[in-house]
Amino acid sequence: MKILSWNVNGLRAAVKKDFIQNMHTIDPDIICLQETKAQPDEVLEALDGLDGYEIFANSATQKGYASTAILTKLAPLSVENDMGIQAHDNEGRIITAEYDDFYLITVYVPNSGRGLVRLEYRQQWDQDFLAFIKNHEKKKQVIVCGDLNVAHQAIDLANPKSNYNKTAGYTQAEIDGLSRIIKNDFVDVFRHLYPEKVMYSWWSYMFNARTKNVGWRIDYFLTSKTLLGKVMDCSILNEILGSDHCPVLLELK
Repeated sequence: MKILSWNVNGLRAAVKKDFIQNMHTIDPDIICLQETKAQPDEVLEALDGLDGYEIFANSATQKGYASTAILTKLAPLSVENDMGIQAHDNEGRIITAEYDDFYLITVYVPNSGRGLVRLEYRQQWDQDFLAFIKNHEKKKQVIVCGDLNVAHQAIDLANPKSNYNKTAGYTQAEIDGLSRIIKNDFVDVFRHLYPEKVMYSWWSYMFNARTKNVGWRIDYFLTSKTLLGKVMDCSILNEILGSDHCPVLLELK
C-alpha cells in the first residue's frame, strides 16, 4: 500500500503544474492533501482528470483558505471531518478515514504566524490534537500524515540557530508539541528509518531557497509504534514540483 501526503498550497494551482500527471506516475493507493484552498465542489472540479479515486474534502468556512482532502482507491469504512472542538473546526484542517487495520488522519496544523501571533492558539491545538489521535488509537492503530508546521530537530531545517524561538515552526513550544506525540507511542517514520539523513519538504519561495536547498522538514508520517513492522519505506519526493512543499510517501506491506 502506498499513501502519499502533500501540502499542495492551492489544489487548483497544483493541477496546472502537472499534479494529475504526477499522481498517475506515482500511483498511490491513498492521497492526502493539505492546504487545498478549495471548497468540496471546487476540489471535485479540479480533480476531474484523476480517475479511480473516491474523493473526500473538508473545507474552511473562509473560501480559499487552508482545507484538506483525501483521495482513496480503497473504500474507507467511515470518514469524519475535524476534531469536534468548535475552536478548531472552521478551517477544514483534519480528515479521518477509517480502514480495516488503522485510522488515517490527514492534518494541516495551524501555523503560529508572523511574529508568533498565533503561538498560544497553536499550543492549545497541539494539546487537543494529541488527545484526538490517542482517542482513536484506543480503537485501532493510527497513521497521521500532513503538514505539521514544525521542524522537530536541528537536522530538520537548514538554519536552526537563526530560527530557534524566533520563527514559526521552530519554537520550543512547537517542538515540545510534536515531542509529546512521539512520547505517546507514535513514531516519526522518516526520521526513524533515516536518523542522519538531511532532507527537506518545504522551501520558501523567496531567495531561490529550493534551488539552494535551504529548507525545512515539516511534512510527516507519524504512526502508532505497533504499525512499524508493516512499514517498508518513507520517502521525501523532493524532485516533484508544483508547490512550495514536496510530497512524502509511506509504503506499507
